[in-house]
Amino acid sequence: MSWTPSSWRNFPIKQQPTYQDQNLLKTVEEKLSSFPPIIFAAEARRLKSKLARAGRGEAFLLQGGDCAESFSDFDAESIKNLFKLMLQMNMVLMYSTGKPVIKVGRIAGQFAKPRSSDFEEIDGVKLPSYRGDIINGMKFTEEDRIPNPYNMIKAYNQSAATLNLLRAFSRGGLADLNRVHQWNLDFIKDNPLGKRYDELSNKIDHSMKFMAACGLNSDTLPQLHQTTLYTSHEALLLNYEEAMTREDSETGKWYDCSAHMLWIGDRTRDLSEAHIEFFRGIDNPIGCKVGPSMGEDELIELIDALNPDNEEGRLNLIVRMGAGTIAEKYPPLLKKVRDAGKNVVWTIDPMHGNVEKSSTGFKTRNFDNILSEVEQFFAIHKEMGTVAAGIHLEMTGNDVTECTGSTSSPITDEGLASRYHTQCDPRLNASQALELSFMLSGTIPGV
Repeated sequence: MSWTPSSWRNFPIKQQPTYQDQNLLKTVEEKLSSFPPIIFAAEARRLKSKLARAGRGEAFLLQGGDCAESFSDFDAESIKNLFKLMLQMNMVLMYSTGKPVIKVGRIAGQFAKPRSSDFEEIDGVKLPSYRGDIINGMKFTEEDRIPNPYNMIKAYNQSAATLNLLRAFSRGGLADLNRVHQWNLDFIKDNPLGKRYDELSNKIDHSMKFMAACGLNSDTLPQLHQTTLYTSHEALLLNYEEAMTREDSETGKWYDCSAHMLWIGDRTRDLSEAHIEFFRGIDNPIGCKVGPSMGEDELIELIDALNPDNEEGRLNLIVRMGAGTIAEKYPPLLKKVRDAGKNVVWTIDPMHGNVEKSSTGFKTRNFDNILSEVEQFFAIHKEMGTVAAGIHLEMTGNDVTECTGSTSSPITDEGLASRYHTQCDPRLNASQALELSFMLSGTIPGV
């Protein structure tokens, strides 16, 4: 079948809102289509080439950020804190493995969230479920829960502003390796993890001084002064994604210019439905979540649909099984893909398979389960002789209390209420994410 940015509309679709005013929806879609792209096709192509290296084991993919961005919590400090955390984790992983780290944020577009039910009921009142700020509001009121097409305009504006600030941080000096100590977040500095990071920073400082003595410094080497942080999100709301899709003047190919990388969730990966149809036509690097319900033959069919040319760096398979399930469910899938000679980038999402309810009623994740799934993922790849290419985390640079456990941030069930700020799912705080990167540093094979 021929593909167009709108051909997905001819297919069944899940996880979509019902807009009351279709004329208003069309007006908003047309307006978005006239806006400048948020990213450029050449950037997406560069990311694809880097992901090809990760798939071969020559680089490592670090993908992380918010569960769901919000309009109300939009501020420069939160963006800066996440950027600093990504830089810290990058340093830990790069220093220990000797591999370049590809940094991809779940940011500047992560506004839509899949839900287990179309409706939510509280005290006998039944309203549409909250699907992310790009669709409706979080407050449990009839007015807030009505899907509003104008929210797509707000999401576009916030995404563009966020990426603009990230570009400034990346190019304006904050990423300079001479400032590595300044990336240490204030609430981490005084705990043992902050001191461990400072020890690593001191080693980097000594290396920088030696290089400067050899005439190599931030003025002569841009790589020491700046970095690149790519953006990604789950492309759930296809009305928005279609409106942001542009034909590249250089190649004639189509790119979803809302982010550098887009992914399909585990709930919307049906081969006969709209999300697969949309994704097969865009030339961005793309991802797809692989959960415990995925069948071996189904996975091969999905790979063939999304990456028919077997292109390196095109398809990132994001495994999300759960700590108690991955050892049973994942090896047969990995073996099937390996034996079929498929070029994919395997990464681990240890968050979504490890959600549990705390004794105090909060949705949470335990750090030990997260770490266990990551360790099992790398061990399985080592045994199979394949490449574990990266990690995908829901995390924040802020000092929240949403996931229990860890040595650096020992949050108990009772402590979750202290700073439980997530819009949807629990995130690792900065201490927990940095601790995980230190633990990973001894697990990832070097070059």
